[in-house]
Amino acid sequence: MFGLFKKKPLFSETENTRIVEAIKSSEQLTSGEIRIYIESKNPLVSTIDRASEIFFNLKMQETAQRNAVLLYLAYKDKEVAIFGDEGIHQQVGTEFWNNQVKQMVKLFKENNLTEGIVKCITEVGNVLIEKFPHQGTMDKNELPDEIVFGK
Repeated sequence: MFGLFKKKPLFSETENTRIVEAIKSSEQLTSGEIRIYIESKNPLVSTIDRASEIFFNLKMQETAQRNAVLLYLAYKDKEVAIFGDEGIHQQVGTEFWNNQVKQMVKLFKENNLTEGIVKCITEVGNVLIEKFPHQGTMDKNELPDEIVFGK
């Protein structure tokens, strides 16, 4: 009986793997870190404030070069934000984040949720590679690559 109430996952196993692999691929060439946090609804705060709250709750500010980036989605509210730590934000500025959000929203409106996320990861990854190249054996994966699903 309880199986009737099982919630359908947002992504298929293939889509989930594709997103995680995009993160891993981007991070192989940079000391930067990318994380994805997805929840159904934003609990009554601004989108960027919620992204910031999650960023700090996940302790993403503890990377050595302060170059972590969080992609936040509240899918039922149709909200998206990108929050970059001070190291990367000083390098790219607000306009870069806003442009990434616009590109994602365009793909989301075309029913391409996975493609929008993967494209954003790739674009952010390219900037991280340019601004914070991989440090060889000194570099380590400081944060998990898996998607974090909230409520």
